[in-house]
Amino acid sequence: MRSVRSVVDRVGPTLLHTVSLPDADRPVGDVVIAEGHPHARVATGDLVLAVLGDSVETAVGLVHTCGANGAAAVLCKPRLAQDAEVRKAARSAGVGLIEVHADTSWAQLVWLLRTVLDAIADEAEATDDTQPEAADLFRLADAAASVVDAPVTIEDINSRVLAYSARQDLTDPARVSTIMDRRIPDDVLARFRSRGVFRELSKGRQTIYVPEQKDGTLPRLIVPVRMGGELLGSMWAVVDGPVSEERAAAFADAAPVVAVHLLRRRAHANTRRHANAELLRAVLEGRASPRRAAAELGLTDADHRVVAVATSRQQGEGDEELGAEGLRLALLERLSTGIGNQTRATEFGGLLYLVVPDGSGVGGWAALRETLATEPGCEQGWLRAAAGTAAPVGELARSRGEAEEALGLVRAGLVPGAVIGFDEVWTALALHRVATAAGGAGAVELGPLEVLAEHDRRQHSDYVDTLYAWLRHQGDPRATARELSIHPNTLRYRLRKLLSLTGLDLEDPETRLALIAQLITLRWS
Repeated sequence: MRSVRSVVDRVGPTLLHTVSLPDADRPVGDVVIAEGHPHARVATGDLVLAVLGDSVETAVGLVHTCGANGAAAVLCKPRLAQDAEVRKAARSAGVGLIEVHADTSWAQLVWLLRTVLDAIADEAEATDDTQPEAADLFRLADAAASVVDAPVTIEDINSRVLAYSARQDLTDPARVSTIMDRRIPDDVLARFRSRGVFRELSKGRQTIYVPEQKDGTLPRLIVPVRMGGELLGSMWAVVDGPVSEERAAAFADAAPVVAVHLLRRRAHANTRRHANAELLRAVLEGRASPRRAAAELGLTDADHRVVAVATSRQQGEGDEELGAEGLRLALLERLSTGIGNQTRATEFGGLLYLVVPDGSGVGGWAALRETLATEPGCEQGWLRAAAGTAAPVGELARSRGEAEEALGLVRAGLVPGAVIGFDEVWTALALHRVATAAGGAGAVELGPLEVLAEHDRRQHSDYVDTLYAWLRHQGDPRATARELSIHPNTLRYRLRKLLSLTGLDLEDPETRLALIAQLITLRWS
């Protein structure tokens, strides 16, 4: 569904920030522009762009008009979106208020929003490699090359080649390798980095000229591609030497157009990623057709495991606290690199869920487990993971439930290790289930165990732990004393004291069984 939330999420925080959203699931119909007056023609479900300058009064009137006509949300630049009267009007009218980045072009935003709306409507047919904007980027590269009279590549922020112009045969070996590998080779990247090229890109300069290098690498004219203050990529031209200011400026003029295409590319990618995540979530909740899920998510007929991953907040560099959501996203990026693209992932309920093939093959559970175990978060205590048992696609909801149950034991410290499999900890799971059932039935409240617990609280003694260890070791004084790190004589003294307090008959087997059940409940529930 084309809801306000889905549109805002897919455009992303670079351009849009939600100020208030009383109905995030309200359907979106179209995008309209309200220029300079508060009584624009607005229909139900419209996203209304408030192109009003700085007039708070006009903005308030427009918000009330939008509320009366059932518009989905009003989009304002920061001056209006942050105004207290405008915010109050949005709450009163029951209409969403979205802040647009100050540097964003309204025309570009209209085009991008309509692209996103179209993409959401057609998301079932979305593909990774057949996007129409791919061909547009190649045409843009050719157009930019004709302006600067030099072969051009368009690259993303990770130096991956997205498109390139003709005439690449007139360049140098570094450019040829870049085209062949679809990214700048590491050694060439290191040379440009040592010359401060990427530092200059991050500073927002309009053009960057890099002279010829000693190894024969020809000069480069580089233009950063930005939108809303965010660096989206760059254009690289292999030139013969210094370029005139007029020609360099004309080359730079192509950057805003390229930026729109890169944002459109991101919107398509986000659309597919959101669709896959939603479908996988439905699979894990038992709401989706296994056949459809297998086809659309690319899952094979082999059994898969669901892996539940929990992250907690930690103190990051510069004393900045990293959120759990940010940790999950960063972790997913590293895992995708470490074990290949067979991983399917989604997140909900504060957990990251991964679905991987069972076994030791490439991208399988064994590889994922090894990768997770080497994550710094495992050692530092903020990353924990557990896998359910292997299951066909139609039974992944069961595997997810097992993963969550096992993860609960890991997070509670009831089993050793940071990454486990459900089938490896069956004894702990059995004890936990028994303890949970007994606790709900009030089993601990029966008999004299509470007398011992109260004595321990009042006198700081360890009679409950002593009794538990003695029963676990079937009355073996040496093994019990070793576990408690005390002398056997101390153990005997404690046993005499606790027996005198409670009057328990530890020779009676049923008494011992009842005590074991109660003590397990105390420790495992």
